[in-house]
Amino acid sequence: MNPAVVESAIEGICAAIADEGWAVVPDFLPAAAVDALAEDARQRDAAGEFRQAAVGRNSQRAEHRVIRGDRIAWLDEADANPVAQAAWRAFAEVRRALNATLYLGLFAFEGHYAIYPPGALYQRHRDRFRDSDARVLSCVLYLNRGWTAKHGGQLRLHLDGDRWRDVDPAGGTLACFLSERFEHEVLPAKRERLALTGWFRRRES
Repeated sequence: MNPAVVESAIEGICAAIADEGWAVVPDFLPAAAVDALAEDARQRDAAGEFRQAAVGRNSQRAEHRVIRGDRIAWLDEADANPVAQAAWRAFAEVRRALNATLYLGLFAFEGHYAIYPPGALYQRHRDRFRDSDARVLSCVLYLNRGWTAKHGGQLRLHLDGDRWRDVDPAGGTLACFLSERFEHEVLPAKRERLALTGWFRRRES
């Protein structure tokens, strides 16, 4: 990982979140790190660690593949896997910078790998639960080598004033946005779509 690249990207994230509430940074991690994360995810999938994603929280959780079609595997910060640890360190740097510049009170990052089979989607939603204000900033790091717009699978971020921004899930791109403010959706893709998705959290009030 090139510290200079990450440092420059982090400065851009902080500025964009302050100005717009969202940020999209191509090449947040170099190709070798992205490929290593993608391979780690596929190995975990082959080992049976992924489960069909659900919607809702706690007792209200349920599978609704029409709403959400991805498979996920939660990650643990204590995991000794060096590939996963490299990602945790990068996100920790983002968290420290956001706290130092925007005073968001972020204390942890939670995340999982997500695999969307061809044709799978995630309908429009917010990441903030109705009964919890812990999730502050949503982050999606894409792990797809050779992705082009014709493959589909864009993240559609619904902005203020009936505007939206489509983000191609190209490998190394990081998208961040305020969890409470922005609804978003995942459009269906023509090929498998892989990402590391997570949230910076604060202590619940």
